[in-house]
Amino acid sequence: MSDVESLKQCLNSIEQKANNKVVIVPGGGVFADQVRFAQQQYQFDDVVAHEMALLAMQQMALLFKAIKPGFELTKNISEMAKSSSVLIWSPDIAELNSASVPASWDITSDSLAAWLANQLQATELILVKSAELPKQHTIQHMQKQGLLDKAFAGYIKNALYKITLLNKHSFNEHAFT
Repeated sequence: MSDVESLKQCLNSIEQKANNKVVIVPGGGVFADQVRFAQQQYQFDDVVAHEMALLAMQQMALLFKAIKPGFELTKNISEMAKSSSVLIWSPDIAELNSASVPASWDITSDSLAAWLANQLQATELILVKSAELPKQHTIQHMQKQGLLDKAFAGYIKNALYKITLLNKHSFNEHAFT
């Protein structure tokens, strides 16, 4: 199954099964890959790369919205409480800067999703990964393998929510609560 088909199936599954409020935090995908490439080529610092990676997440958010026009695009946490539809978070650079989220490749959409889950007092954080997940895994093991970013464990340290890690192919079987 192609990445496009997989993404559409995941978004369809959310649309069909979500019983409670759902906030989708898109990764930067191919757009973030281009930021990594450009940083190697042009040698700009991590602050610039971080902002460009956030723009990559915003581009993916727009892509998700194009696929699912009924989902609502939102930038600020304060806007999220006002909506009852499925939300797609398009992170606001100024909001993250004012929250002192560090500008580093140690923080990707994994940690940003955990940060957002903490802000929203979420009941569950579901991370959908493209890579195959090991059968037996810990957060630290997955960080060492590069399946989760280096800052993730710090963001979930005091989390009160359930954390579920799924491969994009097993996401569609996940029962939403």
